[in-house]
Amino acid sequence: MSRDELHIFSWAAAAVFALVAGVWQWRRLHWTALGSVLLFAALNAGAGIYVLFHFGDSRWSAGGEPPLSAPSFAGTPLVGQYLVPLDSALNAVVGGVNEFLAFKQAVPVALDFLAASGSALLVSFPLALLAAVISFVRARRRAAAFEKYRATVDLLKEELEQIKRQISSKNSIVSALPAEDVVTVGPSQVARRVLEWDQK
Repeated sequence: MSRDELHIFSWAAAAVFALVAGVWQWRRLHWTALGSVLLFAALNAGAGIYVLFHFGDSRWSAGGEPPLSAPSFAGTPLVGQYLVPLDSALNAVVGGVNEFLAFKQAVPVALDFLAASGSALLVSFPLALLAAVISFVRARRRAAAFEKYRATVDLLKEELEQIKRQISSKNSIVSALPAEDVVTVGPSQVARRVLEWDQK
């Protein structure tokens, strides 16, 4: 990929990640934004390192100084055969100069990517702080809601125990009534006696 394509790739990859992760986990958009910024920083840092390790690539020298070429003295009449070592030395020197020129042209390209990575990292710090605050607030709300639900459940359990005790006490009162009374009195009288025992 060329220099422009690398820039486009880093932006496109970060945007696609933000879109996919945002749709997949829309409740955690703050972490998705932070992840996309960090991905953009990592891709640009990787591109800058790649340019430095491949500084001799012609993709980074577009519009720069053309490479130098050493003259050849091997074709000189009579003494050309004695000048072959001089050609080798000149080629080595010119090759070193060309490598230096290629590195000189690649450094601004690499620094461009590294600067974009650094800018993304600077943006990631406040984003990380914001994401941490949002997560903390949501965790506190979940804890408060859980405590509220637990208090409600405990209250319902206590009310259920009270209802069970009332039912068991009324059953014991009914069973404590004399057998002959149960036979001779009607249902309304039994209910009245139960109410009298309950009032006592």
